[in-house]
Amino acid sequence: MASWARLSPSIVEYFEGEDFYRCGYCKNETGSRSNGMWAHSMTVQDYQDLIDRGWRRSGKYVYKPVMNQTCCPQYTIRCRPLQFQPSKSHKKVLKKMLKFLAKGEISKGNCEDEPMEPTAEDAVAGDFALINKLDIQCDLTALSDDLRESLESEEKQKGKSSKREDANELIQPQDTEEKLGSGEPSRSVKVHTVPKPGKGADLSKPPCRKAKEIRKERKRLKLMQQNRAGELEGLQAQCEPLSSSPPKAKCNQPKSLEDLIFESLPENASHKLEFTRFLCSSPLEAETSPNGPDCGYGSFHQQYWLDGKIIAVGVIDILPHCVSSVYLYYDPDYSFLSLGVYSALREIAFTRHLHEKTSQLSYYYMGFYIHSCPKMKYKGQYRPSDLLCPETYVWVPIEQCLPSLENSKYCRFNQDSEAVDEGRSKEPDRLQVLYKKAIMPYGVYKKQQKDPRDEAAVLQYAALVGQACSERMLLFRN
Repeated sequence: MASWARLSPSIVEYFEGEDFYRCGYCKNETGSRSNGMWAHSMTVQDYQDLIDRGWRRSGKYVYKPVMNQTCCPQYTIRCRPLQFQPSKSHKKVLKKMLKFLAKGEISKGNCEDEPMEPTAEDAVAGDFALINKLDIQCDLTALSDDLRESLESEEKQKGKSSKREDANELIQPQDTEEKLGSGEPSRSVKVHTVPKPGKGADLSKPPCRKAKEIRKERKRLKLMQQNRAGELEGLQAQCEPLSSSPPKAKCNQPKSLEDLIFESLPENASHKLEFTRFLCSSPLEAETSPNGPDCGYGSFHQQYWLDGKIIAVGVIDILPHCVSSVYLYYDPDYSFLSLGVYSALREIAFTRHLHEKTSQLSYYYMGFYIHSCPKMKYKGQYRPSDLLCPETYVWVPIEQCLPSLENSKYCRFNQDSEAVDEGRSKEPDRLQVLYKKAIMPYGVYKKQQKDPRDEAAVLQYAALVGQACSERMLLFRN
């Protein structure tokens, strides 16, 4: 493993022009377009700078989609792990894994590895106003036929004004909002139905709760959720009767991602899940740095072992500023464990762990986000996250990008119309060339090679990799 001070330069071989091939997302036979190069070797810093310009590697082949021409534009996406909070669907995956390990339970229902569409909770990203709107719609559609008939009967008997008041009490979104807001199941509130005409109220049962009382209870519950630091202990004490179980310390403090992943298992657990990490072959040179992570930088295999059997392998690149997820392959017999989601959450937690020693390593790159492909939109559920502007190469919060993507497949996310690519190639003559085993600036090389086609290819390469990489990497020419 090379030290930070003794690094050999990256050596790449650029392929002139653009590649046209079958799209794996929309199945267009010639719709996918990209530029590419072969990385004979590459430093982690060069690759970090390349992926921050929209490049991506598949083995030793490094490619960059032609964003304004390809059929399915692929936007580089990164998650901010330090602010990441698992969503309700993420927690379900982690709990499913814990149940399987502890008791051998296999959850029934949909076992697809990744959700095909973002859930309401993920889509709104904490927008409580929209959550309330969605909750009311859900409650309205959930009303039973008997309840609708009762409301109609009430309208006939009491008149429009009375009916409107009763309906407002009946359709208060008691349960759904609390679940979406906290991410955990909350105490459900029973909605009483109106007695059918002629029968009247059942005096043997307690009277219906008034809407004002219900609203007060909802307000108390919302305040409890907001009181994550424990300032309102008196208010918590008032709300204790709502739960039959004894209160726990910091009961309103949500569990961290690490708490959910590393929750202790019983001694007689049904299964044992173990992890190993190894350096793996890739164009990235393994490097160490005094201030870097203990494992060093480079490409790694993360192996998932269940009861001594390997069930999944994740390939990650550890770079100066991020952990980049390359791909995951797994045993399909264990797809019921949602290993794609589970491994992503493990990698986010791993990034946070590396950040404790290496402060600049603070992002988790998830590859490409493809808004036009429903299968790939799930990546937007890992919040907070950013998309890379394909023209100025600045990061923009995904919430600001989504409205534009709804209107057009290709978008410039940077709203500053005067902004330009600050890292663009400005002095192509300083580009480094490896020619006949000699390293020379392009300004020297082009005096020996006067082929205009060669010059066009070199200038295209310089524009795509940017000035910094063009001066550090060696462009192989023969």
